[in-house]
Amino acid sequence: MHISVTRDTFKLAQVFTISRGSRTEANVLTVRLNDGDHEGWGECVPYARYDETLDSVTAQIEGLPEGITRAALYDLLPAGAARNAVDCALWDLEAKRAGKRVWKLADLPAPTPEITAYTLSLETPAKMQEQAAKHAFRPLLKIKLGTPDDMPRLEAVRAGAPEARIIVDANEGWSAQVYADLAPHLVRLGVDLVEQPLPAADDDALIGMDRPVPVCADESCHDRTSLPKLKGKYDVVNIKLDKTGGLTEALELRDAALADGYKVMVGCMVGSSLAMAPATLVAQGAMVTDLDGPLLLAEDRDTPLVFDKAGVHPPTAALWG
Repeated sequence: MHISVTRDTFKLAQVFTISRGSRTEANVLTVRLNDGDHEGWGECVPYARYDETLDSVTAQIEGLPEGITRAALYDLLPAGAARNAVDCALWDLEAKRAGKRVWKLADLPAPTPEITAYTLSLETPAKMQEQAAKHAFRPLLKIKLGTPDDMPRLEAVRAGAPEARIIVDANEGWSAQVYADLAPHLVRLGVDLVEQPLPAADDDALIGMDRPVPVCADESCHDRTSLPKLKGKYDVVNIKLDKTGGLTEALELRDAALADGYKVMVGCMVGSSLAMAPATLVAQGAMVTDLDGPLLLAEDRDTPLVFDKAGVHPPTAALWG
């Protein structure tokens, strides 16, 4: 079985900004596994926040033996982007070899569409209100925040989209005091959930704090080993395949989190429909689905996911799985 890695760039529809910076394109790695008869593929997005680069992740993937299996993969690579792309490519390859959809191989129910959030990037209040009004027809908006002066942004988005459900993502950008000050206003403005308000290294401050709106662990939760450290701090965990290291661990994390009493959000990095496709299986029945990566792009894979009023649809076999 031959392993190949390519770098692909997808232009964004507009500048995308979070508390850590801005970007105008999505740089991803595409992994292909070819056994001579079938080819499986997967995508990952190396993330600097986790000390990943395109070069370092490529090196991890290219260092794998050509006969790699999903079971062996978990002993050779840590949770992260490299393992994700290979794990998802292996699932795709197995499905093509068997002539079955991935969810049947994984003994999962047939997936159905899930309403997904649409993300408004961090901007001035006026621009965020303009974007909120433009996308007010969407049932769920996600606001990127993470500055000490986010109250005007919250007010502006609610004014622009008075009927939409709203979730907030601070991307570790708040202090404990800023979060405490904003928490009552999150309730007043009808926010459903707040993601990672504090830096992962400082989230012990959440213990004992009032959480009037459910708080979701993103940067604080990677795989099942993260769960014991979340007790008393979070109500929800955000499962991203680039953090878990693939679909295999993402499904395990979902089951373990639910068993521990957490609710589940399924999120994504900014990538193409190929990256979102496996995550649609994890998102079935989630409290929040946030798989809008392709909606933020100006270009996508040749056979993209379908997004409509019903939400994000599972992938066709022509795309993945």
